[in-house]
Amino acid sequence: MIALASDHGGYELKQKVIGYLEANGYTCHDFGCYSLESCDYPEFGRAAAEAVAKGECERGIVICTTGIGISIVANKVPGIRCGLCADTYSAKMTREHNDANMLAMGAGIVGPNLALSIVETFLNTPFSGDEKHVRRINKIEEEVK
Repeated sequence: MIALASDHGGYELKQKVIGYLEANGYTCHDFGCYSLESCDYPEFGRAAAEAVAKGECERGIVICTTGIGISIVANKVPGIRCGLCADTYSAKMTREHNDANMLAMGAGIVGPNLALSIVETFLNTPFSGDEKHVRRINKIEEEVK
C-alpha cells in the first residue's frame, strides 16, 4: 500500500503517479488533495506521513510544486524519513543509505517521465542494511524522541 498526497500544484503529477502505480500492481491510498483548487499541503502531507508512520501504508509519495514544503511536513512526523528527489540517483541513494520510507517530488521541477523513473527507482531499491547506515538512521531517530 502506497500513501500519496499532494497540493494543487502537485495534483496532476500525483494522478500520473497513481496511474503508474496501479498499472504496476500497487495499491494506493490517496490522502488528497482531490482537485486543482488552491489548498494547503500540510494537512494532506501530514495525513500520508502518519499513515506510513503507523504502518498502514508501506511507503509514501508526496508532491507539491517544489517538493520542499510537503517534504518538511512529512519529516515532522516521527518515524518518517522523507527524501526530496529530483533525479533517479538521489532516489536510489535515499533508499540505500537512509532507508527513506517516503519520497517527495516537485511537480514544477520534474516532468512526468522523470517523475515516474524516480518513483520506480525509489520503490525498487532496497535498503543496503550496512552497519554504518543503520547506525546513522538510529541517530536520526534518537533526535526526534
